[in-house]
Amino acid sequence: MPIKTTVDYIIVGQGLAGSCLALALKAQHKKVAVFDEPQKNLASAIAAGLFNPISGKGLAKSWKADVIFPFAESFYRQAEKKLSTQFYFPMPIYRPFISVEEQNEWMAQSQLDAFIEKIHTTSAFGEQVNDPLGGILLRQSGYVDTIAFISSVRNFLTADDSFWALHFNFDQLKIAPDKVCYEQVEAKGIIFCEGVSVRQNPFFSPVYIKPLKGETLTVRLPQPLPVIFNRSIYLVPTSRPLTYVVGATYKPNDNIPSVTEEGRAELEEKLRSLINLPFHIEHQHWGFRPTVPDRRPVMGNHPHHKNLYLFNGLGTKGVTLAPYCAHIFANWLRGESELPQEVNIKRFKSLYSKFSLGANL
Repeated sequence: MPIKTTVDYIIVGQGLAGSCLALALKAQHKKVAVFDEPQKNLASAIAAGLFNPISGKGLAKSWKADVIFPFAESFYRQAEKKLSTQFYFPMPIYRPFISVEEQNEWMAQSQLDAFIEKIHTTSAFGEQVNDPLGGILLRQSGYVDTIAFISSVRNFLTADDSFWALHFNFDQLKIAPDKVCYEQVEAKGIIFCEGVSVRQNPFFSPVYIKPLKGETLTVRLPQPLPVIFNRSIYLVPTSRPLTYVVGATYKPNDNIPSVTEEGRAELEEKLRSLINLPFHIEHQHWGFRPTVPDRRPVMGNHPHHKNLYLFNGLGTKGVTLAPYCAHIFANWLRGESELPQEVNIKRFKSLYSKFSLGANL
């Protein structure tokens, strides 16, 4: 088949990772060809899009929060202008206290001041949420409408003849030292942003990307919420009035590709404990998040095919990680900087013996 299009990079996968990377490369005036077969129940498609700078029982800031969260805000605001679509929604997160001890711990966390809007020591939203001891109100938080974002990027790429809605067939990929060819496209390199589907990738399957199943509910409330309530579960607004995403479960050993009664029961129980409002369940969703044991993204190239690249492992924080990681990855491709060790695929030294196995490697 004759070559009809020559680009700088082929991108396989157009979830959050592939979308952000495509925008980052095009901002550097690179030509891309994005191949994606839109599927249901991928992490990006069902994600609530929550971004929260402080999470977990240890009151810890998210990784590189001081850099990543301002960068993500700038990225999404610029993307909204470029794509003429709104999908970035800053909104305070309110986390009720469950004990006086926890209340005192938060009062002592001065290093988190940049992300704390206010600490309430008495009920602040008692008509809607169970918060007799008050709670912490966070800033630099909110949500991204991931469906609107990914759709607008796809429309942008399609208008530029850069999007191919095709299933990627590895048997048709031709690799040379200085280029790759697929279908009618020739490129300097190919970047795989496939999420959990990397397990079927013959070149990068040794990379330990573990699918972490999550289930969510879409519920309807009798009144709007002024903030995002987040305690064990979250309630994130959707594009429809009075409708919220509730989630998410964390089922690392659940490989069932469907919703479960156990997941629904867990979310219902936690929701009843959190809010003081009646709710109606409209839908239940599920998806697999691409996670890595050390909870850091995985970026870099194949040890034997230097023009084959991986951009993956964004996990449960993909909304904030994707813009920053796409930026540093795009700069690395230009030769402007090194990939940080903490995200570089080379940190998994034991993988390299596995990469030597198999005819395709």
